[in-house]
Amino acid sequence: MMKNTDTKLIVIGGSAGSLQVILEMIKKLNIELKFPIVLVVHRKAHSTSILPVLLQQFSSMEVVEIEDKTEIKNNTLYIVPADYHLLFENKKIMSLDSSEKMNYSRPSIDVTFKSAAEIYGENVIGVLLSGANADGVEGLGYIKKNGGKVWVQDPETAEVNYMPKHAVDEVDYDLIITSNNLANYINQL
Repeated sequence: MMKNTDTKLIVIGGSAGSLQVILEMIKKLNIELKFPIVLVVHRKAHSTSILPVLLQQFSSMEVVEIEDKTEIKNNTLYIVPADYHLLFENKKIMSLDSSEKMNYSRPSIDVTFKSAAEIYGENVIGVLLSGANADGVEGLGYIKKNGGKVWVQDPETAEVNYMPKHAVDEVDYDLIITSNNLANYINQL
């Protein structure tokens, strides 16, 4: 159904209530993906990051917390560190930025979605999960405008439905996903 051999990147944004969806997804992902997945999750600034360690326990993919100038490799799950925005310099290198917060957030999902859309165009899929603010909605619109695909968590299944509800209301989305079927859609790519 979603067959698309042109996917070069999946960027997933989430906030409050998104961790359970992410855990469900990584448990069910195929071992060999032909593209990377980047996670932008709102976290407290200056928190020591147990998220990569936690996710690695459930993932067959390598889980990497991004550092400045991290090289992008397929079949890798990247996590944006707390208190930094993530930008794509090109299709090979990611960089970190500590400019002001967007939508009260750093990392901002919007910042990363827009950067991904500029670099990857029609080859990116943006996925927005549960969350309590509007971060990510504008970025999804930008992905769509640049030819990429937009997936949104079903607001009915989101622990905190504010983010996905705004996305469904404001963005021309391609697919509504749930924690149960997200990995299946990714595996089909």
